[in-house]
Amino acid sequence: MSGSIPGKILRLKTVLERTGLSRSTLYRKVQRGTFPKQLRISTRCAGWRESEVEAWLHNPVSYSVTGEQR
Repeated sequence: MSGSIPGKILRLKTVLERTGLSRSTLYRKVQRGTFPKQLRISTRCAGWRESEVEAWLHNPVSYSVTGEQR
């Protein structure tokens, strides 16, 4: 995204809206390593780096957390 703020953290609702994934599918992909892991922001709050979500959006089929191409 060209107008994104460097290091911006996205909350769950925004990630679900941008990706079109359901909550359960998102967390399943996180667990399998095919979607970026969330960051702990505080005790009861987590989010995702916008840059990592954008990288997934550009190539969701071959994305892996380890950076390996499938």
